Amino acid sequence: MRVGFGYDVHRFVQGRPLILGGIEIPFEKGLLGHSDADVLLHAICDAMIGAAALGDIGAHFPDTSPEFKDISSLILLHRTAALLTGRGLRLRNIDSTIVAQRPRLSAYIPRMVERIAGQIGLTSDCINIKAKTTETLGFAGREEGIAAYAVALVEEPQEKEEGGGKGSLEGLN
Repeated sequence: MRVGFGYDVHRFVQGRPLILGGIEIPFEKGLLGHSDADVLLHAICDAMIGAAALGDIGAHFPDTSPEFKDISSLILLHRTAALLTGRGLRLRNIDSTIVAQRPRLSAYIPRMVERIAGQIGLTSDCINIKAKTTETLGFAGREEGIAAYAVALVEEPQEKEEGGGKGSLEGLN
């Protein structure tokens, strides 16, 4: 098994929709970014890429590339899942946290989970999303932006696990 950790943050701006977990959230501001700025999906992609030891999201989907300008992060998530599958890795579960003072997100979490599950081939009981405030502390508490954290658990191919390959502690005293 492998574990990856992901983090992302985006600043609020006027004139953009707020997209989180692949759905549009009614709010007076959106997040600034090269893509749709879905901070949650970016953190999840980063966690998945980290679990596969493939760098970070920017290495695969650079914000300097016109290809990714205003792209849906659901597409990035799907492509990230394909990266793992192409290396024989199997995503087992995702645990994530969105940090935002506003808007309140709990009512939207079930739809986010379903949308994410549909893109990465997991059942909804393998995806967890929590929404937290910072009790008005820091940039999120001042409503300047939103942060997200994610952890991904990935299973390696069976033959690698049985053989005590790379990463094995076998034989250490």
